[in-house]
Amino acid sequence: MKKIVIIGAGASGLMAAAQSAKKGNDVTVIEKMPRPARKVMISGKGRCNFTNACDDLAQLMANIPTNPRFLYSAFANFMPRDTMAFFEALGVPVKIERGNRAFPVSDKASDIVDALVKNAKDSGAKIITATAKAFDFENGRISAVILENGGKIPCDSVAICTGGKSYPATGSTGDGYALAKSVGHSVTEIKPRLVPLVSDNNFIPKLQGLSLKNISIKLLKGGKTVYKDFGEMLFTHFGVSGPVILSASSHIDGFENGGYKLIIDLKPALDHDTLDKRIQRDFAENANRDFINSLSALLPKKLVPVIVSLSGIEPSKKVNSVTRAERLGLGSHLKNFEVNITDFYDLEAAIVTGGGVNVKEIDPKTMRSKLIENLYFAGEVIDVDAYTGGFNLQIAFSTGVLCGQSM
Repeated sequence: MKKIVIIGAGASGLMAAAQSAKKGNDVTVIEKMPRPARKVMISGKGRCNFTNACDDLAQLMANIPTNPRFLYSAFANFMPRDTMAFFEALGVPVKIERGNRAFPVSDKASDIVDALVKNAKDSGAKIITATAKAFDFENGRISAVILENGGKIPCDSVAICTGGKSYPATGSTGDGYALAKSVGHSVTEIKPRLVPLVSDNNFIPKLQGLSLKNISIKLLKGGKTVYKDFGEMLFTHFGVSGPVILSASSHIDGFENGGYKLIIDLKPALDHDTLDKRIQRDFAENANRDFINSLSALLPKKLVPVIVSLSGIEPSKKVNSVTRAERLGLGSHLKNFEVNITDFYDLEAAIVTGGGVNVKEIDPKTMRSKLIENLYFAGEVIDVDAYTGGFNLQIAFSTGVLCGQSM
């Protein structure tokens, strides 16, 4: 019987613990928070979008912007359908919502957490509340995990499953990076991923709280499109947020060499000609009104004064006096609403962390370290991340299962 230590009782750690314990190993999970899987508990606004029901491996990989090929073996071994079947078997009914997002029918993240914890314990794993601080070595192998309180847990193998640095209140404070570095692993630059974005446009505060649906966006860097998406977004007091913005943030490398531009198409279902005909119809119905009072059928109330200002058309100008060139300019602003992006919002507000333990130093077929024979990794501590929609938790589950099986 091997002594296995898993550091971190999150999604990946609990999966790894259960898999390893089922193989007859003596498994101890070290969790520094009073309750396991705190980050899973707050995911999906407390509803827990725990995977994405895409059945195709290529489609799954297409939603991983960072090091997708590294995850090929882990995904092939444990796909989203396996994750859904896993929770169903544990008594958590599953439902699929828009965008193939999978949730528990109860809409309670606690059901997912309880199932993960019960599964690990029923498989024979022990969960203790403690903080891993360092490792003891013997003949080039880790022989024990040293705890902050001075205690030691002997081990034959150890897995670092500590998560990243986002949402530190849940326990994700970067401990795993320090542990990995202490044994010679390199950690790539840590950045926020799936994070709201900051804008310096003076109209942003006026749009605070405005939610837009069925819009398309392009993220530009130096005039070149780096990301496109369609869906929902939200204006905040500091900039922009919402699903398409969170995914776009994964394509921003940083702001050292200048900012990014977000181009929002407010009417993606209409091409320029069709939109112009629509505007002409609205203008015909409002021919004798002031321009600023003619757009209520076309735009949300908060957006009207902003678009009017950008158009350069005098707000009090009668609609029947608006020139063709002005009208076409208005249409252009609706199809190309421009927002400056100057920074990430706080790393602590990021849903996941970009960067982590270098994938070149981990065997993708086992999740084992290439530097230390009996060290393994799983989950967000590794330099992999995905778009919003349940993909990041699927990474945690797939790498956790493979890690636990390999140990």
